[in-house]
Amino acid sequence: MGSLAALSAAIEARDPYSRGHSSRVTVFAQAMARRIGLETERVSVLRLGALLHDIGKLAVPSTVLLKLHAGLTRPAIATLFPTARQPIVVLDSGANVDCSAQELVQFARLGAVYAEDVLGRHNPIVGLLSIGEEAEKGNAVVKEANQLLRSAGVNFQGNIEGRDLPAGGSDRGPIDVVVCDGFVGNVLLKFYEAIAPMMIGLMSTHAGIEKAVLMKALKHLDYSEYGGAPLLGVRGVSVISHGKSSPRAIKNAIKVAAKTVESRMSEHIGRRLSETNGNQDSVT
Repeated sequence: MGSLAALSAAIEARDPYSRGHSSRVTVFAQAMARRIGLETERVSVLRLGALLHDIGKLAVPSTVLLKLHAGLTRPAIATLFPTARQPIVVLDSGANVDCSAQELVQFARLGAVYAEDVLGRHNPIVGLLSIGEEAEKGNAVVKEANQLLRSAGVNFQGNIEGRDLPAGGSDRGPIDVVVCDGFVGNVLLKFYEAIAPMMIGLMSTHAGIEKAVLMKALKHLDYSEYGGAPLLGVRGVSVISHGKSSPRAIKNAIKVAAKTVESRMSEHIGRRLSETNGNQDSVT
């Protein structure tokens, strides 16, 4: 109960206008429950519900509560995808359905800082997701982004294709960061999440391999291994978890948040963007 109360307080701390709201609702709800004669056990359950009734406040845009770093127009959800080599950062994974070429460049810078600070990748390699590796392949936004990324101050490999993600790299070498708009990224994420259950079902049914053995072998494909995805670009730490997250997933999401804080990633993003904006001003 103490942990839930602390969670409720932490959520409300993000919004000073409704601070203490859940506690007041809890008191009133319990008083009404006792008045109508509910059993003690039911009153305890009601207290839990009252404390957490406003948990949807987590969905209040972090761009409103935390604000964006200077030089950004939108944040991006950064999701870790398992590969045959090592995990890669894919962004945006669903925060922005439509993006401009300039915003894709912003995402590349955000992803590079995340890969460097959290994953420990030196000079992270960035790829732009498209329908072909040639610069002229893709829609208008992707083609423009390809040109902009060449002089954006990131280690840009060029366009990559969907088949390069499971491999963790293209014919030109490994990749650390994959950039795309939120529509493509979210479709890709949901597809990725379905791979492990499908493989486990097929192999246990047709190859006679025990599910427990397969689940252990494919655990790196389980979303709960990574816990949550940070919303990059806001001035602070905001981690988004799956709607059906297990206790293990929540635990790992907290670890993601802690590592993000320890690495001072938000400050690093601010410095990197400031340097980039300064260079652009000097050029103009």
